[in-house]
Amino acid sequence: MESQSSVIQLLDAYQPENVQERGALTLIREFVQRHARFWSRSTLEGHLTASAWITNTEKTRAVLLHHRKLNLWVQPGGHIDDEDPSLALASLREATEETGLTNLALNHSGIFDLDVHEIPARPGEPQHQHLDIRFWFVTDAQDLSQNSESNDLAWLTRSEIEMKTDEESVLRMARKTLLTYNGR
Repeated sequence: MESQSSVIQLLDAYQPENVQERGALTLIREFVQRHARFWSRSTLEGHLTASAWITNTEKTRAVLLHHRKLNLWVQPGGHIDDEDPSLALASLREATEETGLTNLALNHSGIFDLDVHEIPARPGEPQHQHLDIRFWFVTDAQDLSQNSESNDLAWLTRSEIEMKTDEESVLRMARKTLLTYNGR
């Protein structure tokens, strides 16, 4: 995994769009400074995770999955492995594993979005925070391949996303990227 200082540089280059993102950025930056193994699941307080926001090249649809454990429609993403050389490559690995898409191109040179959310306790795992770093990928591929971590996987328009979830961070990414019927 990349160093604390390179992750801090990546975070420092991110320009949050609102108060929630500014708060998340501050919290994540301080967390990375405090924890040498900021990505490790063994850090019980929480850990960084890597997600992929995937849109088609026309920016009319995005990929969401219905997460089996959380029972929510969310973007692909998850835990960072020790072998992942960077946050962006961890995000790409997760996207490929969870969607089957292999021709994803990074659409944005740095962090696209970030979020901090609570993960409920489960057997053998206490409640903790996921400090999620998100990268934006585009593809012209359409065929998705669902894995065991999700109940469903789909390409969705902005209005379909708004009907399936009220998760503000997912809706925020849709607003940032997806065109509506009138081109905005």
